[in-house]
Amino acid sequence: MKVVAINGSARADGNTRILIDRVCAALNREAIETEVIDLAGKWIHGCRACDKCAPGPDPLCGMDDDDLNALLPTLYAADGLILASPVYVSDVSTEMKGLIERTTRVNRAWKQGLLRRKVAVGVVAVRRAGFMHTFDTLLHFITINQMVTVGSSYWNIGIGHDRGDVAEDAEGMRIMDDLGANMAWLMKRVAA
Repeated sequence: MKVVAINGSARADGNTRILIDRVCAALNREAIETEVIDLAGKWIHGCRACDKCAPGPDPLCGMDDDDLNALLPTLYAADGLILASPVYVSDVSTEMKGLIERTTRVNRAWKQGLLRRKVAVGVVAVRRAGFMHTFDTLLHFITINQMVTVGSSYWNIGIGHDRGDVAEDAEGMRIMDDLGANMAWLMKRVAA
């Protein structure tokens, strides 16, 4: 089994990545392979509602002028997904929003079959406020695409301002440990 984590931060090595790595460590302890894809340095624009994602030979977006289509086969092949974003003006990053919009549109064009029943979680790095809306955005993507989500011992957030601060959030780190353990438990049950 394999989980793909999408790091929606503009900083590949920032607080969001620390949270992802903590969840992945818990999954690895349960013999689940993980891969992290950083959106930092990639360009993913929002959906243009061009309707070019109708089923064709490959389940890709009709727009091929950015980095999304290169990521889609990896998302489809994964057994589980971690979608992680810092809070940018009380929401996900621009790149994460573009990925959410266009992946959902392609998935709907393909009759919801590309992501259905994958185990997926949302993770948020936050300085102080806006995390709930960001978390909701991630969960809305998960549920509209018929994925299955799992909870943790509290909201899936880590608190910190400067790079590395979330590592000092002891409760946030425990939440990530519990999230990874719960995700592994569910994935094994689903695969059985």
